Amino acid sequence: RFTLVFKAMDVRNSPMLLIAVLFLGTVHITSTRVLDPCDIARELYQHGIPRHQLNDWVCLVMSESSGKTDAVNEYNTDGSKDYGLFQINDRYWCGPGNACGVACSELLKDNIKKAVDCARKIYNEGTNQFGEKLYFASWEGWKKKCQGRHLEDRTKCLNQPSCNCGRNSSFR
Repeated sequence: RFTLVFKAMDVRNSPMLLIAVLFLGTVHITSTRVLDPCDIARELYQHGIPRHQLNDWVCLVMSESSGKTDAVNEYNTDGSKDYGLFQINDRYWCGPGNACGVACSELLKDNIKKAVDCARKIYNEGTNQFGEKLYFASWEGWKKKCQGRHLEDRTKCLNQPSCNCGRNSSFR
């Protein structure tokens, strides 16, 4: 069928066709879910994050990934990568380290259950070199942008209806 399309095309339009084919060959459409802070608060609460921790968790997600479910940081100095909303590192928690028992690709999905479960594990089990628990301090973004700061009350979001505004299509 593709050959018939080319034969039926007027020769005068072939340069435009070539440009269109090249453009479509280099651009693909992806579905990216970008959550706003209230979407994050509602979803985290639905996945069992306690109300009294929501402000810190939302701040953590916004500081690490800006609410993008498909965020990947490939620029760590040790060659490791960070994945998803919580920027979970493959050196320890997914992939080769796999303390969460989840593939890193699972942390990039729109359904955030596995990402939340892994982040909760990091929160509960993450330690420093002295064996002291780090809790939220396991995340550099939280330490830089959330720790010791007055955070917006995200529990108010639980009373607001969800708008499903977090679904975007973007070109890459």
